[in-house]
Amino acid sequence: MDNRHLEKASLNLQKSFLLLKTKREVFSFLRDLLTPDEIMEFSLRLSIAQKLSKWEQYKMIEESTGASSTTIARVAKYLKWEMGWYRRVLK
Repeated sequence: MDNRHLEKASLNLQKSFLLLKTKREVFSFLRDLLTPDEIMEFSLRLSIAQKLSKWEQYKMIEESTGASSTTIARVAKYLKWEMGWYRRVLK
């Protein structure tokens, strides 16, 4: 699926996030939208991005988070990407 199709398909979701004003509203929306496991997975990916941005080694991240090297590599790919948003939200 290309980015244009994905962006168009997720337009209502994007608009929904823009309506949220507080951390409580965001959490409540995530809780309604996602399963607890999905929330944990997305939180894990952000934690991995934080660790990678501090130059932690893959092996240490695997050990401290329990994440697979594949997940860590996926996060690293987007963290390094010029237009990646991980860096932007980590600031």
